[in-house]
Amino acid sequence: MENTTFELAYALDTFYFLVCGALVMWMAAGFAMLEAGLVRSKNTTEILTKNVALFAISCTMYMVVGYMIMYPELGAWFLSGITGDGVAGVDEPATYAPSADFYFQVVFVATAMSIVSGAVAERMKLWAFLAFAVVMTGFIYPMEGRWTWGGEAVFGLYTLGDLGFSDFAGSGIVHMAGAAAALAGVLLLGPRKGKYGPNGEVLAIPGANLPLATLGTFILWMGWFGFNGGSVLATASVENANAVAVVFMNTNAAAAGGLIAALITAQLMFGKADLTMALNGALAGLVAITAEPSTPTVLQATLFGAAGGVLVVFSIVTLDKLKIDDPVGAISVHGVVGLLGLLLVPVTNPLTEDGGASFSGQLIGAATIFGWVFAASLVTWGVLKTVIGIRVGEEEEYEGVDIGECGLEAYPEFTQAR
Repeated sequence: MENTTFELAYALDTFYFLVCGALVMWMAAGFAMLEAGLVRSKNTTEILTKNVALFAISCTMYMVVGYMIMYPELGAWFLSGITGDGVAGVDEPATYAPSADFYFQVVFVATAMSIVSGAVAERMKLWAFLAFAVVMTGFIYPMEGRWTWGGEAVFGLYTLGDLGFSDFAGSGIVHMAGAAAALAGVLLLGPRKGKYGPNGEVLAIPGANLPLATLGTFILWMGWFGFNGGSVLATASVENANAVAVVFMNTNAAAAGGLIAALITAQLMFGKADLTMALNGALAGLVAITAEPSTPTVLQATLFGAAGGVLVVFSIVTLDKLKIDDPVGAISVHGVVGLLGLLLVPVTNPLTEDGGASFSGQLIGAATIFGWVFAASLVTWGVLKTVIGIRVGEEEEYEGVDIGECGLEAYPEFTQAR
């Protein structure tokens, strides 16, 4: 009877893990649609190509080397092709199929890389971006994942968990890391032509398809239930099932709070109900709750999301004033609000003997993640800039990168260079 109970729990947890992984994989479609909607029509095909190609590269690089770096014991066991309920070198038996763990982890890697795509849109060479994706998903992300979720000491100096660092589903480990890599690329790449006027004024460059951007946001909102809910890691017990339900509830509440707050903030600042700010507000709410969706009350989750929604509007405006050109607001949504999410964890999950987080631990963890990813990415982007170049030519940028990079247009009947 005991064996039968274990097998049932194993099957249920594995199935839940796989379904949540599929939801997170669906977020790749959300990023693709969001970014395709927020860039100009002449750059749509290339942004779609980047999104589908980066997903394939992420899956391959994490399989070949990334998983081994991030989780040495699990990675070696997975690559050996062994199946069963135990892991060589690990005392406790697995409660779900190890391949399910790899699948769930690999879609997180792809999510981090997807964040980079939108920030460098409309002026980066396709193959330079894909070359960076190889390094990011095969080495840069797995290394910071090894120090955080993997529990290893940072360069052998200190262990983040011992310092009071906690990141339930990746506000910092996934989202801020992706934003740090994006920021490094944007700083070396420079702004799009026509984004800033001769006197430094910020000039709007509207996206081509706001219905598509809205659809992308809804897809991301839905996929986030797998992102946060799957991070409970199990559902085949009363305790775990209740935890999953709370995480789903709080994830949804934070997104709603973020959208409402961003929409109101935009109305007060600009005198208009800016849809793009509302969409980024929903995503900011989701990022803000990702670091700890299991301990807040539903009202707290809504307020945390609202804080993210307000912050993202001010962040987007501020980065524009600093001439950091991010066409989709990815650095603000995932980086600035990712840091907020980390700092909110001790509010509802303070450090105790049983776990939790401290503000100092969160700050040290955030600095470690950002510092490593930004520095490593800056070096990688710099090498690519020197060796093959990372920016398309002026004429190609003016005509649109779709033709120059991909040889076809997304909307051939309607595209006009401007």
